[in-house]
Amino acid sequence: MIMMLSGTSDARQLALAIRDAGYDVFATVVTEHAAEQMAHVGLHAHVGRLTACEMVQLIQQHRVTAIVDASHPFAEEASRQAMKAAEEANVPYIRYERKESVITYDRVTFVDSYEAAAQYAANKKGVVMLTTGSKTLPIFAHTLLPLPDVRLIARMLPRKDNMELCERLRFPQENIIAMQGPFTKQLDIALMQHFGVTLLVTKESGRVGFVDEKIAAAKQLGIETVVIRRPKLSYPVVYHEFSDVICALEEIKKKGEK
Repeated sequence: MIMMLSGTSDARQLALAIRDAGYDVFATVVTEHAAEQMAHVGLHAHVGRLTACEMVQLIQQHRVTAIVDASHPFAEEASRQAMKAAEEANVPYIRYERKESVITYDRVTFVDSYEAAAQYAANKKGVVMLTTGSKTLPIFAHTLLPLPDVRLIARMLPRKDNMELCERLRFPQENIIAMQGPFTKQLDIALMQHFGVTLLVTKESGRVGFVDEKIAAAKQLGIETVVIRRPKLSYPVVYHEFSDVICALEEIKKKGEK
């Protein structure tokens, strides 16, 4: 059995590729929606964030022979817990990570943290559009909402918990874009024009995360952009292609049969 940390569209596709290669797979996801998407393609999923200890229990319960960590590039805590669980349970750990985008726009500033992005936006002022998700929204809200010369626009998934978070933060509802992607360049342009965006804040989530479309839209409109770099973790092994992950699983299988 292969245990897979999932939740993104490319992770779901990888899970199917692993299953099609002849392996039993079960996934761990954070939301019920992600679990429903897994079930739709015939894959079982465990819902909820897991500690290393809880992962070890699942590894033993399902007789897991390898962990494939295909969590989001910014889900660093999930990866840390998975690496720890693999070590404790003595099973191989394989990291799959989508390729980074090549960003050539000359009005892009790279930063290493959400806090740095929020401070940069505070210094720039104007209409700031966040496409960084809801998890780190409090960082930006606490820094930017009190400023009279900043209008903060946040785009996030249309989920109840996200709206409740916005309510707790006293985030103005007219500044919320609650939509499910994927977003095309044309839609990004329309949203930026509608709100009069002067600064875009996004993450380096890779092409599958539609960073290219956001940057292309900002570039066409001449909007300055802040890109938060991916966290750097010391993975024991990392692959960027499905085929390489499956080859690694084949090697693990051969070693187990000896």
